[in-house]
Amino acid sequence: MNTPTPSSHEQIALIGAGPAGLAGARALSRNGVPFQGFEAHSDVGGLWNNTNPRSTVYESAHLISSKRMTEFSEFPMADDVADYPSHRELLLYFKAYAAHFDLLRHYRFGVRVVRAEPLSDAPDSLWRVTIDPGNGQLESADYKGVVIANGTLAEPNMPAFEGHFSGELLHTSAYKQATQFQGKRVLIVGAGNSGCDIAVDAVHHAQSVDISVRRGYYFVPKYVFGKPADTVGGKIKLPMRLKQAIDSTILKWFTGDPVRFGFPQPAYKMYESHPVVNSLILYHIGHGDVKVQPDIARLDGRTVYFKDGSQKDYDMLMAATGYKLHYPFIDNALLNWQGMAPRLYLNMLSPRFNRLAVLGMVEASGLGWQGRYEQAEMVARYFKGLDSGTPAALALDQARQGPSPDVSGGYQYLQLERMAYYVNKDAYRAAVREASAALT
Repeated sequence: MNTPTPSSHEQIALIGAGPAGLAGARALSRNGVPFQGFEAHSDVGGLWNNTNPRSTVYESAHLISSKRMTEFSEFPMADDVADYPSHRELLLYFKAYAAHFDLLRHYRFGVRVVRAEPLSDAPDSLWRVTIDPGNGQLESADYKGVVIANGTLAEPNMPAFEGHFSGELLHTSAYKQATQFQGKRVLIVGAGNSGCDIAVDAVHHAQSVDISVRRGYYFVPKYVFGKPADTVGGKIKLPMRLKQAIDSTILKWFTGDPVRFGFPQPAYKMYESHPVVNSLILYHIGHGDVKVQPDIARLDGRTVYFKDGSQKDYDMLMAATGYKLHYPFIDNALLNWQGMAPRLYLNMLSPRFNRLAVLGMVEASGLGWQGRYEQAEMVARYFKGLDSGTPAALALDQARQGPSPDVSGGYQYLQLERMAYYVNKDAYRAAVREASAALT
């Protein structure tokens, strides 16, 4: 006998079918919480699906964390998948994940969410979700709640430069393949993970490659003792300050001191910003293939003036300056947006509405997709508990109104846009697991 489809009033609207969205779909499905998924693209994968117009991956993109530290625990990647998989392998993985757990039937693909708004100020308000299915007619329906899982790496954070550049001025989101650099004098602005990966790509095609930096970085090799670096160590728990001191010392044994290559000395301790996981950037700098330049003062035609008083001409400037949180379909105030990011309980739950949640708005070194799945499992259990009125769900309903637990692990993170929702992996996962376990 066919089970009747629940009305939208009984369903959660789930936005996105990338890694966080699929985690949400799996957790809601597993816990028997009815939901309707929406995905603007025609398939799963989010940014890892480079046929998606909103994808920001480039031809050479790979994970910067190893597969075993990144995969969903209940669905391990195959042994023959590379230690650091490419976007092609990852797309196959997400498609297999969605098929294995029968998630596709919950989604409407090719459907863009235009607006999500509560019908009242009541904590348990229904939510009106308006979608554009691509046929010229908007559709609206009222849902029990909303889970936002549309990712954090799609909206470019383009800096404002003083002056005007007459060459090509791009953000890394517009970078797809290294032939874009052919024969050009290239300046990469920013030395985060994408900036360094792209600079390494560029050396094989560009006439010259420079990288402009305004702060120091800690560089972590991808392999240590022949194993992925993020799988080595970690079994011995050390006090925070001791761990910072020991790990930064060990790191110099493997990479040397980046200051000798022209990078500024970091004005912060290790783990207080996201490290750069790259085995090749210092190699190419050491071989003269990439030159380090200071921060930009101003632009004039093809000339870039740097803050140390030097200047140099370029044909292309590529800003590797990251991405902004972007939830264009919902009012910022509804997400309790403060400063550079929403302020949510455990980076997930609205303090104002009890069935409004965000998945994936969390960054931590080594959190992986399993950390995102643990978010989804907690949210699904909470929604299920609200429906049946369990004491644990009602307790979390009170707790989500704030304040949120301190999940910094004691680290003083840099005040950067990307770091506005950064957490310590161990502290965060412990808090989420504790909350989730209480809901069983």
